[in-house]
This record gives sequence, structure tokens and C-alpha cells, in this order.
Amino acid sequence: MPSSETCHHITNTVDLMKLRHRARGFSFLPKQPVHSLLSGKHSSRLRGRGLNFEELRHYRSGDDIRTMDWKVTNRTKKPHVRVYTEERERPVLLLVDQRVSMFFGSQVKMKSVTAVEIAALAAWRVLDASDRVGALIFGDDSIIEIRPERSKKTVMRILAELERANKALLEINRPKSNQPQLNLVLKKTEQLCKHDTLIILISDFDGWNEESVKRVKRLSRHNDLIASYVFDPLEKTLPESQSLVVSDGSMQLEVKPREQDLGKKFAEAFDSNVSSIEQELKKHRIPVIPIQTVDPVHEQLRKAIGAVRR
Repeated sequence: MPSSETCHHITNTVDLMKLRHRARGFSFLPKQPVHSLLSGKHSSRLRGRGLNFEELRHYRSGDDIRTMDWKVTNRTKKPHVRVYTEERERPVLLLVDQRVSMFFGSQVKMKSVTAVEIAALAAWRVLDASDRVGALIFGDDSIIEIRPERSKKTVMRILAELERANKALLEINRPKSNQPQLNLVLKKTEQLCKHDTLIILISDFDGWNEESVKRVKRLSRHNDLIASYVFDPLEKTLPESQSLVVSDGSMQLEVKPREQDLGKKFAEAFDSNVSSIEQELKKHRIPVIPIQTVDPVHEQLRKAIGAVRR
């Protein structure tokens, strides 16, 4: 596992709490800036919160005629309109990948830490927008469920569980499970999210297969999905060095990128894999937000779905 002393392996709740003041300049609501990945032809069917009927009252100058209640108007012989208020709570479910495949980083941060930061920023942003937020935090052999609620207490519980799952990756010689955990968490999401939930999947998509495609297709019929693809730059481009030592934490292997033409093969494999996943997701109008481990996560989110021109 290529890494340096400056590579952050774990995070903590205090740091995640501090991210609240950086959870600005982007939104998951239907109204998006023109340059956002969630706008126009790249968007999902972001449904918003919906409307609740509040009252019936006499027509006032400036009221939208489309809200006229014609039955009451005809019965009373006086114009009446129906008044609606925006539903203030919409459930948002974060699916946060903390499997062994995420415990990788060449510089600055591990993919697992980057995923945790994305989740924390999203949780704070959702809470500040007065929506409900919950999470499914999954490792190689566990899924932690936190039901969506609109409260700081729920966000703090999400942050605490994220820290716990993140630190669990430090266990020495932690084996990679053969369980299809990505599909298991998608299956559980199907059970929890029947309709009108915004689901944000934060993962490196390790284990993505035909079953994954079928499950996100079913989920997208009655819910909104956003996929945040987490990757390390080294997964895309190997450094131009004579030799490179890689490790899985217990064993080391020396490879020679130049002699073995590994750089080109790595780039081609990465691009092919990412392209395949993106194509499948976009078929179902599921936007993909790529987030790498080097640049600050909040800046990447603002650039991808905020008002900052890319």
C-alpha cells in the first residue's frame, strides 16, 4: 500500500464536527446551479420535499390562479385558493463504504478518510437544509444502520459510527471479506427506502457487478440516487519511477512500472472500469461525482455541484 507519513489513515469526531462550517456552497436540493453535475441533462430526478396542504382561504390579488379551488369557489360564489407549504423534511440516506478496499492512499488521505469526510459534509448540509439524514455505514462484514432523523443528535451519532468504522480498518492483517457487501448494502437500502428518499452512495465501487446494476435500477425508480466515486490518483496514474514498492500492510512487493509498462495498463484499466460504472449509472439518470483523495473534499464538492464554474 503506497503511502507516506503525511497520509491520514483515520479521522475523528472532533475533526468531522469542524467540517460543519465548510458544508456550504453546494446543495442536494432540486434547484441547482447551471454548472452543477446535478443540473440539466446530467441530473437525476431530484424530487425535492413535496408540498403539504395547509389551508383554504379567499383569493388575494397576486395569488396563482392554478391554486384556485373551483369546487369551493362555485359553491360559495367567492374565489378560494388552496394554500400549500413545502414539506420540511425529506429523508436522505448516506451509504458510506469503509471496507478494506477503501484503506488505500498514496498521499494526503486514505480513500476511507475521504469517504468519511464526504459523508460528514453531506450530513451537515442536509441537516442545515432542514431535511432528515441517516446512514448505512458498511465494512467487509458489517452494516451499521442509522435511521434518518432531523436532529443534531443523529448527525453526531453518524459521525461517531464513521469514526469507529474508520478506526477498525487499522486492525492488523484485517482480511478482505468474500461477501458481496456492496450488493448487500444496496439490498438493505431497497428494504428501507420505498420512495422519495435521496440516497448518496459514497464508495470506490469495489465489487460492482450486474447485480449492483439491477439493484440501483430498482432503487432509482422511486428514489433519487447520487453516486460519489472515491479514488486515489495513484490508482489512475503510476509514478514514472524505476521501481515501486507496494504493500498490503503485511507483505511488500517491488514492481518496475517502466519495464513492465504498468503505467499504461493501470491507466487503461482504471479508465475502463470508471467509464463502465458511469455509463451504467447515467443510463438510469444517476449522476456520478468523482472525488479524489488529494484535494480538500469540500472544495471538490463545491466545484462539482456548487456554484463554482469547473
